[in-house]
Amino acid sequence: MPSFIGAIDNGTTSSRFLIFDENGNLVIGHQLEYRQIFPHPGWVEQDPMDILGSVLTCIEGALRKFELQGNNAKNLRGIGITNQRETAVVWDKTTGLPLHNAIVWSDTRTQGVVRQLCESSEKGADALKDICGLPLTTYFSAVKLRWLLENSPEVKEAHDNGNLMFGTVDSWLIYNLTGGKEGGVHVTDVTNASRTMLMDIKNLKWSDECLEFFGINADILPEIKPSSTLLGKIQHPDLESLQDVPIAGCLGDQHAALVGQHCFQVGEAKNTYGTGCFMLFNTGTEITPSNNGLLTTVGYQFEGEPAAYALEGSIAVAGSAVKWLRDNMGIIREAEEINDLAAHVDSNGGVVFVTAFSGLFAPYWRPDVRGCILGISQHTTKHHLARATLEATCFQTRAILDAMNADSGYALKTLRVDGGLSNSDICMQLQSNILGLEVSRPQMRESTALGAATAAGVHLGIGIWKGGFKAFAERACEAKEVLQIFTPQINDEEREKEYGLWQDAIDKSLSWSK
Repeated sequence: MPSFIGAIDNGTTSSRFLIFDENGNLVIGHQLEYRQIFPHPGWVEQDPMDILGSVLTCIEGALRKFELQGNNAKNLRGIGITNQRETAVVWDKTTGLPLHNAIVWSDTRTQGVVRQLCESSEKGADALKDICGLPLTTYFSAVKLRWLLENSPEVKEAHDNGNLMFGTVDSWLIYNLTGGKEGGVHVTDVTNASRTMLMDIKNLKWSDECLEFFGINADILPEIKPSSTLLGKIQHPDLESLQDVPIAGCLGDQHAALVGQHCFQVGEAKNTYGTGCFMLFNTGTEITPSNNGLLTTVGYQFEGEPAAYALEGSIAVAGSAVKWLRDNMGIIREAEEINDLAAHVDSNGGVVFVTAFSGLFAPYWRPDVRGCILGISQHTTKHHLARATLEATCFQTRAILDAMNADSGYALKTLRVDGGLSNSDICMQLQSNILGLEVSRPQMRESTALGAATAAGVHLGIGIWKGGFKAFAERACEAKEVLQIFTPQINDEEREKEYGLWQDAIDKSLSWSK
């Protein structure tokens, strides 16, 4: 009897449920966008019930297609979960209902909170970096929770009377899928916990010092688990065919892509081009502090194994810039059209687009900066703007890679890529040109969902995932993947000239915010 693994993939703008067979091949999937809420400039929210509803709809839709193929839902042996990471969710222990909209990772309303916290410590933005590996910035969920405690009476009251439950989206989903207020488990994994600013990355436990710094009670937090372990079993009235199916894997989306891309060796790196863009570089069991604006984070942890750590460079805006061209500017009707527009011209015509809609993340860490388009002339067309939009992500990736090489002392030779924008041949060729190295794109590009399925499959010992993590990692290293390789097509002089123009544009955007 064949076995299958399901993967819940909750992204910033949509949810998906994908089903993989015991050989790791994608069988079927279902995707659904959900509502984004923008109450004020810089504020980004989601209704936690919309998130949950989209996941349930995707599971039902995928299972319906799965059974139409002649398969049986009872052969789904387990589920892995991957999710948008730093988004903060708060709910009531007694009702199981949200107490506020989720505050999304890209939200910048907490600039005042960050400023106050930085001023309260002699180390400024590095107040907790030695403990959690992260700087104080609007990005991380503990800062968002601090804002909620200061600005929402309902959240503050629930926190003080012991009824508050807090977590990232993975915790919210697992809680509801395993029973909600009727016995749902409150857990998270080490990768998601490492993005809160509340976990000690050395011992993988909640830090009393961090909790005290933010004024947060420990009893509101989920239990921290490995990325590949039994987290709970499905107990949801809308998922009768999946009752008691184990949830056995959980990783933040970028960490799941690291696993899905099989970056198990020290020095291997992947870059995921989604709503934002995120590069993770495997540093093994060694914790590598950054002196160049990167984040030190947990890469993944399989049950019974030590945690693998990573350096991360985060870009706030990547695919969302394409969506901005579509929804706000009306320049394109479908996101894919940007490729045809960009291919119309062989250069950006001197146009540079700094896509700092939510400030600049790594390696700049300037939440106050806003976007700007420079170099416009009468010669400029929508084709140049489309090309400059794609280049913006590629240039920021170059800045991150330079910082990563400096921190790690290891010069990357090949960058593995996945995510929506990686489907664009022109974008990946631009990326190779701008980096001056090979860009490797796998044939099967659902790396994030595959990473979550892998974590569940390794724990459950299904198909190619039998034998535990070490055996799986060895097989993954030996496997010959079908890849498409993009190689640089410009010389070093041209590359550095283009990158110099980008750096000039960054300097101008930084001065604009003053």
